[in-house]
Amino acid sequence: MNTNQKNEIFEVVDRNGNTIKTATRQECHSNPKLIHKAVHCMVFNEKGEIFLQKRSSEKKIQPGKWDTSVGGHLLAGEDFETALKRETKEELGIELKNFDFLYNYIWESPVETEFIKTYKTHITPDDKIKINKDELDDGRFWNKEILFEKIGNNPEIFTPNFLYEVQLLKKNAIL
Repeated sequence: MNTNQKNEIFEVVDRNGNTIKTATRQECHSNPKLIHKAVHCMVFNEKGEIFLQKRSSEKKIQPGKWDTSVGGHLLAGEDFETALKRETKEELGIELKNFDFLYNYIWESPVETEFIKTYKTHITPDDKIKINKDELDDGRFWNKEILFEKIGNNPEIFTPNFLYEVQLLKKNAIL
């Protein structure tokens, strides 16, 4: 992580997403009591397959594991949809046009606590994904049968957060 990222300013929120104060990324990632905002996007193709990113092996949290299509923190003053578009462009090289809100939830880990809003989008073959190798190690589309098989046999290759989201996606009849 570079020095600029450590000094990024996040909004600290209550369990309802209301801003309380601001703190640096480093402060938020070293104190799980500081709930901060994050955004996720589930990207589907025309076949109904879901794109997953393989987190960079350089990441402090869950390095090298398969995760949601797009994920990132909101900077102080940024709204969720702006962050969603920024992160999708930054990680996958896609200009996000159409997306739908799915749900929000609190994710707690020993390292951090996030207030997450999750969206979904469908891309066409014309939307060419260009993985940002500074952000991700890899990425690919998974059909749901193979995804569920891998989750059943090798859950450790996925982030715990994504495994939780799979349950939410099933509950909402998205997967």
